[in-house]
Amino acid sequence: MTAAAAGAGLTYAAAGVDTEAGDRAVELMKEAVRATHGPQVLGGVGGFAGLWDASALTAYRRPLLATSTDGVGTKVAIAQALDVHDTIGFDLVGMVVDDIVVVGARPLFMTDYIACGRVVPERIADVVRGIAAACSVAGTALVGGETAEHPGLLAPDEYDVAGAATGVVEADALLGPDRVRAGDVLLALGSSGLHSNGYSLVRAVVRHAGWGLERHVDELGRTLGEELLEPTRVYAADCLALVDAAPAGAVRTFSHVTGGGLAANVARVLPAGVVAEIDRSGWTVPPVFALVQGLGAVPWEDLEGTLNLGVGMVAVVAPEVADAVLAHARTLGLAAWELGRVRPRAQDDRGLVEGTKGVTGGAVLLHGTYRT
Repeated sequence: MTAAAAGAGLTYAAAGVDTEAGDRAVELMKEAVRATHGPQVLGGVGGFAGLWDASALTAYRRPLLATSTDGVGTKVAIAQALDVHDTIGFDLVGMVVDDIVVVGARPLFMTDYIACGRVVPERIADVVRGIAAACSVAGTALVGGETAEHPGLLAPDEYDVAGAATGVVEADALLGPDRVRAGDVLLALGSSGLHSNGYSLVRAVVRHAGWGLERHVDELGRTLGEELLEPTRVYAADCLALVDAAPAGAVRTFSHVTGGGLAANVARVLPAGVVAEIDRSGWTVPPVFALVQGLGAVPWEDLEGTLNLGVGMVAVVAPEVADAVLAHARTLGLAAWELGRVRPRAQDDRGLVEGTKGVTGGAVLLHGTYRT
C-alpha cells in the first residue's frame, strides 16, 4: 500500500522542494541585495517584480535601452567541487554587463536566476552575495531574482546561474562598427584569468592530466582550483570612465572577449572593408593558458578560438587619443597595452577571422607567435 493510499499523503517537501529553506536563503542575502539599491529602486526585496524608476531617462534626448543575458557555463562545476560559492557571481555579472558596455550603455539594473537540486540557504546566499558585490563594482542595481529547486533534474548539490541586465545609452553616443575607421588603434585590457568561457575544454584537460583541484602549481603560485575559480574582471565602470574622459567620439567601440576568443569577438565590432591586425607576440600569455595548452597538448589555434589568452576587453580608439586612453586605463588599475591597428582590407589578405556569430562585418588577422 502506498503512503498516499494509507492516508499519509505526499507533500511538496516530500517531493524534494523546501520552501522554508528558500525563505531562509532570502533572509541571508537581502542585505547584500539592498546594498546595490539607489533611490531609483522601489519596493525593496521580495516583490513579484523589481521596480526601477525610469524618470531619470527623461533627461536623455533619445535613450536607447540595451539588454543582455548570459550564464557562467561549466565554471560552476569548479565552485561546487571546491564548495566555494561567493565568487561565481562576479563571473555572472561580468558576462552580462560587459556585453552591454560594448555599445557604450550604462547598466541600470540586473536580475538573476538560480536553479538548484536542493536549496541550501547559506550556499544560495553566498552566490547572491557575490552577484550583489559584482553589481556594486559595475554600478548597477540587483533588483530581483529567482531561486528554483529542481529535485530529480539536478543533483542535490548542483546548481546553475543565469542573469539579465538592462542599460541605457544616448542614441548619438552609441558605440559600434560604424564609428571605426582605418588607422584606429586597438587597446587590450588584461583579463584576470580564464574568466568564464572554455571551461568544458579546461575541465577536460584537467581530467586528461589526472590533476586534482587541490594540487599546488608553482607557475601559478597557488592551487589549480584557486586559479580556475579566479573571478571574471568586471569592466563596465572602467570602460564607461574611459569613454567619459576621452573627447566625444574618440572611443569607437569595445569588444568583450568571451566565447570564441579574441579574433572572433573583435571581428564582430568592425565594419566591412577593414582588418584589425594583431601581433600575437605583443603580450605575454598568462601562465594558466600555457598550462592548459601544455597539459592537454591543445593546438594553439584551438586555444585562441576558445579562451581569452589574457585579453578580457578591447577598446577601439582614435589614434590621436590612444596614448591618453592607455594611460587612463592604467590609472584605473587595468593592465593595458596597444594590441593592434585597423587597416583597409587588401585583396591578398589570407587567414582572416570573420563572419562570426552571424555578423557580416570586418575581419581580424593574427600573426606572429605567442610569448609564454
